[in-house]
Amino acid sequence: MQNALVLHQTQRFMLSVCLQTHSLLQVSYTSWFLDAFNYAIASNMDVLNLSIGGPDYLDLPFVEKVLELTASNIIMVSAIGNDGPLYGTLNNPADQSDVIGVGGIDYNDHIASFSSRGMSTWELPHGYGRVKPDVVAYGREIMGSKISTGCKPLSGTSVASPVVAGVVCLLVSVIPDSDRKQILNPASMKQALVEGAAKLSGPNMFEQGAGRVDLLESYEILKSYKPRASIFPSVLDYTDCPYSWPFCQQPLYADAMPVLFNTTILNGMGVIGYVKSQPVWNPDSEEGNLLSIHFTYSDVIWPWTGYLALHMQIKEEGSQFSGEISGNVIVKVYSPPATGEKSFRYSTCVLRLKLKVIPTPERSVRILWDQFHSIKYPPGYIPRDSLDVRNDILDWHGDHLHTNFHIMFNMLRDAGFYIETLGSPLTCFDARNYGTLLLVDLEDEFFEEEIQKLRDDVVNSGLSLVVFADWYNVDTMVKMRFFDDNTRSWWTPVTGGANIPAMNDLLAPFGIAFGDRILNGDFTLNDELIRYASGTNIAKFPGNGYVHSFSFYDSSESGATHSFLASGIDNSDSAVLGLVEVGGSRIAVYGDSNCLDSSHMVTNCYWLLRKLLDFTGKNIKDPMLFSNSVKLKAPLQLHQDEDQLPSRRTDLNFSMYSGVVGKELTCRSDSRFDVWGTKGYGLQVRGRNRRLPGYKAIDLGRGLNSSSVDISTLKGGPKDNSSGNRFLGLLYRDDPETPVVFPSHWLVPGVIAVLGILVLINFCRIRQKRRRRRKGSGSSASGRYTNL
Repeated sequence: MQNALVLHQTQRFMLSVCLQTHSLLQVSYTSWFLDAFNYAIASNMDVLNLSIGGPDYLDLPFVEKVLELTASNIIMVSAIGNDGPLYGTLNNPADQSDVIGVGGIDYNDHIASFSSRGMSTWELPHGYGRVKPDVVAYGREIMGSKISTGCKPLSGTSVASPVVAGVVCLLVSVIPDSDRKQILNPASMKQALVEGAAKLSGPNMFEQGAGRVDLLESYEILKSYKPRASIFPSVLDYTDCPYSWPFCQQPLYADAMPVLFNTTILNGMGVIGYVKSQPVWNPDSEEGNLLSIHFTYSDVIWPWTGYLALHMQIKEEGSQFSGEISGNVIVKVYSPPATGEKSFRYSTCVLRLKLKVIPTPERSVRILWDQFHSIKYPPGYIPRDSLDVRNDILDWHGDHLHTNFHIMFNMLRDAGFYIETLGSPLTCFDARNYGTLLLVDLEDEFFEEEIQKLRDDVVNSGLSLVVFADWYNVDTMVKMRFFDDNTRSWWTPVTGGANIPAMNDLLAPFGIAFGDRILNGDFTLNDELIRYASGTNIAKFPGNGYVHSFSFYDSSESGATHSFLASGIDNSDSAVLGLVEVGGSRIAVYGDSNCLDSSHMVTNCYWLLRKLLDFTGKNIKDPMLFSNSVKLKAPLQLHQDEDQLPSRRTDLNFSMYSGVVGKELTCRSDSRFDVWGTKGYGLQVRGRNRRLPGYKAIDLGRGLNSSSVDISTLKGGPKDNSSGNRFLGLLYRDDPETPVVFPSHWLVPGVIAVLGILVLINFCRIRQKRRRRRKGSGSSASGRYTNL
């Protein structure tokens, strides 16, 4: 009976999808999937598996239909994607909080290399991503049916997802029909799965979520389940490494940017719920009062889920404290009465915290990472940083320390540096706390106040800069334009790999500017081979600096030649690395960020970054970087006329994609508490608090515990439709580790395997048409939903 139910529930959905997509001739539109979802709602399904997805989390017709589907009490299970081992590569809809997102493991309980990793990226830059996947299941070499006859091994998260769908169906079948609708819903089922999952040793939370799905443990939870609310993850433990990475990688300390931890509220009491009152921090000891927490949370929990974000900051009186702080965050949630009930339902959620605290590190080893000026797809066509890569046209991995720059983050921590993230404008940090501001692969514009403040920070406050740029060439961007027959419009890059005109404005007070060449090639520095992948050149640099130049291939559309530039430093070699002292500060610039970004890295330059940070933060000059042979005798200036530097495009409205153009300068909830809602340091008076007994320092925050509601930055998803009425797919492949030449990798519906019971099901291929890029190759930049 149970097996039949698994097959029945699964085939009902598979039939609905196959009816819509089987004869699509490799083209799928959003409307066809919406029809399948409407069929699922009309037929009153219990469980629905979706082994497709894409990076466009702003496809509102699709996202809103998923919300409607789960609000109709249908439990949706979805594959998380096959873009691993890269981080920040979760696919929609599995990254939605009301959907059970499933990753893949092998039979040795190792995370499959192809399984996409978290965090979710649609909260960036002003928030922090959620933990996804929710659970993992077996997804490598799983035996399933061929399209014709017989069996074949299948791999991918689209195989793991139906396994979990089968588990969910079995769990549904053990609940009596009379109680099923009262107990089972997307939230209660996710509670049973994540609370019953077996945490794997080794993978972190963004690789495995709660762990490997466990049918029996989840059954025991559901057997005695009473409707309640809970928090996922329910524990943040800095001593639990590597599971709690990246939080366990860097302790808390005073004067730092708030550490953001974004949790999901699962409300099994009803489709709608509310947070009853401000969350409360209850420390286990007096030292816990050194931790100041601001909370942002959903004003309405719908459907079934919301968020609770913790903004944690050590008060200044704890600047010399070393030890652990522990305690509980208490959140009370309520929902309207269920059918036949008269009183509201109430539940108390507990989030356990165990944090490491150290004395505030010295300024020289503190680095601030600019997250605010990164733009990513899908608000616009943001092109990849390396034009050598043809199978992924979009820069969509988040550009965050804990996504595609996570290896760099680990390296810096291992080297003794402390890295903090700023998702607000450059006016929102105190430069006196940091040795170096790290600007990498920035695509947005800058407020005039930011430019003025940064100049003052460098000249008067001793702040140093390390800048990694990328290509920018208007002619090349125009050549990358293509017609998307889904949106029936022309798509063109809104910027290059980096926004060089904006970065040049920021660096202009120091006599530094980048050019518009697109340089490719290999060179050797410090006996290390470095791949320069679609980087730009340095066009201006002050005369007292040190500049390293090499011969490269210029692949820009406006390049004077498409062959290796002739030898000769004065005329032909391209300057790509520059270092200079500016009073008591130091600046280092490099024209290519691909050697730091794990997305399409050929060779890394972490060793170079470390030497640059030793220079900017500690004034340690490596002889190799500061040899007399590379010291400028006169200022470097390739163009006599400033108008010859890279210029902005005039044929598009950049305010559609920017957090600066047409926007108000405001410090958001990821900056220090004392400047929230202001224009920042030097422009507003900082608040002060009382001192705690026994501590000498003065807190500059706004209290031990306070709360504010900020649903615009963290709550449940996209508010803008970027993709229109279509559903672009990717080519199915049996082995997700086999290289392909298409922009994403999706998995087709696989088999359901539960406790050794192998249930073969009919499945359909969803093949989707490849959108042509330059010269007829590539895929559409608009929303891509492909088989996983």
